[in-house]
Amino acid sequence: MEKNLQRQLDVIISGTEDILIKKDLKPMIQKSIEENKPLKIKLGLDPTAPDIHLGHTVVLNKLRQFQNLGHKAILIIGDYTVRIGDPSGRSTLRPRLSPDAIEKNARTYIEQAFRILIPEKTEVVKNSKWLQNLSFEDILNLTSRFTVARMLERDDFKKRYKSNTPIAIMEFLYPIMQAYDSFAIEADIELGGTDQRFNLLMGRELQKEFSRRPQIAITMPILVGTDGTEKMSKSLGNYIGVYEHPRDIFGKIMSIPDNIMIDYFRLLTELPGDEIKEIENNIKNNKLNPSFAKRRLARIIIENLYTENDSLKAEEHFDLIFKEKKTPEKIDEYIISPSELKDKRISLIQLLVGSGLAKSNGESRRLVSQGAVKIDDKKINDPNIEFDLIDIDKKIIQKGKRYFKKIIIKD
Repeated sequence: MEKNLQRQLDVIISGTEDILIKKDLKPMIQKSIEENKPLKIKLGLDPTAPDIHLGHTVVLNKLRQFQNLGHKAILIIGDYTVRIGDPSGRSTLRPRLSPDAIEKNARTYIEQAFRILIPEKTEVVKNSKWLQNLSFEDILNLTSRFTVARMLERDDFKKRYKSNTPIAIMEFLYPIMQAYDSFAIEADIELGGTDQRFNLLMGRELQKEFSRRPQIAITMPILVGTDGTEKMSKSLGNYIGVYEHPRDIFGKIMSIPDNIMIDYFRLLTELPGDEIKEIENNIKNNKLNPSFAKRRLARIIIENLYTENDSLKAEEHFDLIFKEKKTPEKIDEYIISPSELKDKRISLIQLLVGSGLAKSNGESRRLVSQGAVKIDDKKINDPNIEFDLIDIDKKIIQKGKRYFKKIIIKD
């Protein structure tokens, strides 16, 4: 364990949005050092989808920092809380997931979280371990300790109540269940995004109710997506996935607006604060080209998720496409069987969707209208165009500047 108190405090505080209650942090760390007893650091993740993106890694990076300091990381997979779904920021009840979907998502969450965390220093536990065993009497006891007025302090609940938008009683149980997680594992510190503030404070309150030392709640900033305005989200399409190919991650990082780059350095890397400040000042004073800084950012992020060699290859690929404007040597193939098509013809829309360059017919048409589709470096402007298979064999279809597929006609 790191024995230097100030060193621990500097690492823990760096990059945080808020610490509740900050005055309790120093004595808690001091006692941990004196007793040589690691603190229990809690992070809960609800497996609502199969994959996680860089927005999720902001809190995972902070949890990794606690691991590096010698503390115990406890990753709680909310396989039980996800049955309700976190109502934070939502105006409607979340759709229910099937047990199979929850289990599948949980597996991939854990795999991807270990891109950031040290597996052998991480305790992973599902909260169904204790929540599914609570009796109705236990639940009555828990709910008696919180008032409706307290629940309506939540901004999203307050807005829905004032606008007469329905709030299911079940949704009130979510923050109580998350709070019970903190009680069950005897958490010292809980991490979460700024949208988790209310839930994290509920954990403190419940621990107090049961005469436990209340946890400190640390909130981390919300990462803005690649569009530079909205929260990173898969539904908005402005995300960078943890499992994306390194060359795609590199390209997406290079595309982010300059004004959010420094936040990415602060939230997604472990560069010292003074070094990040120097980068920021050099950009402001025109001593550093923002694109050079972004290259460094992209390399660091890819090295954290993959390897240094992967980051170098990703940069080489980027230069090949953008600086030298060449087609990459290795391109994934899209194999078409003539026997599956009538008249041995195929439409551009079928090519885009079938090759995976577009997810739907609608997206295909948008890409064409935006001038983002080429075949053998020739821009295609007609979304309704059709091709004879013999004319497109071994040709390369391209979406934007980064995505290519080689068309192969073969039975």
